[in-house]
Amino acid sequence: MTDIAAPTPPIRLGVNVDHVATLRQARGTPYPDVGTAARLAMGAGAASITIHLREDRRHIQDHDVASLCAIGDDMPVNLEMALTEEMLDIAVRHAPRDCCLVPESREELTTEGGLDIVGQGQRVADGLARLQAAGIQAALFIDPDTDQIEAAARAGAHHIELHTGAYADAVDTTTRQAELARIMAAAVQAESLGLEVHAGHGLHVDNVAEIAAIAPIVELNIGHALIARAVFVGLDAAVTEMSAAMAAGRRQIA
Repeated sequence: MTDIAAPTPPIRLGVNVDHVATLRQARGTPYPDVGTAARLAMGAGAASITIHLREDRRHIQDHDVASLCAIGDDMPVNLEMALTEEMLDIAVRHAPRDCCLVPESREELTTEGGLDIVGQGQRVADGLARLQAAGIQAALFIDPDTDQIEAAARAGAHHIELHTGAYADAVDTTTRQAELARIMAAAVQAESLGLEVHAGHGLHVDNVAEIAAIAPIVELNIGHALIARAVFVGLDAAVTEMSAAMAAGRRQIA
């Protein structure tokens, strides 16, 4: 009997709208409206909306979280957040469909690396358990590192998001291919441990195809490049372009 390979799962696009809020906060105006951006992205084919509520509230504000989560099933929200009591309380109160625990520093421009699960396994396990008990699908944002992936599984994670920043920032082909290989190996390892694999950070239409072509990765969360492109073509067109680039990468899977 000939074995029939399982079909490759489709890949989803989560659109991060943080930098719509960045533009709003720069002048303290009520516009541009984060909710309008989220609806445009969903209408253009996004599978979910990602927002990062930072401790310093530099872009997304508490009212953004409340209003988007209140929409319900038509607006699947992925709340990125630090592992703090304040943020856990907010997540449980507003019950987004998804949460992603990320490291956070006031000094950084954006998230600079993955969460250290190895060094704080019990704390992460407790945070995951609290979110999961509230019916929230909780993920961990981690580097493509063997030890971190194993620690994520031990902590009770069901989902991880692989940090693709080193790949996206690589300045030469050799480094880029080495980082791509790390992500591929990490995705395969995570899948073998029963984890659903997402990825993101620094991805844009010119580098996303290689990541989308990694079969175990079923979701990409992308923000800055989409909002930057939207300045010129509109958010719906930017989302459509990114979806097409991801689909092209997915077609490379044998």
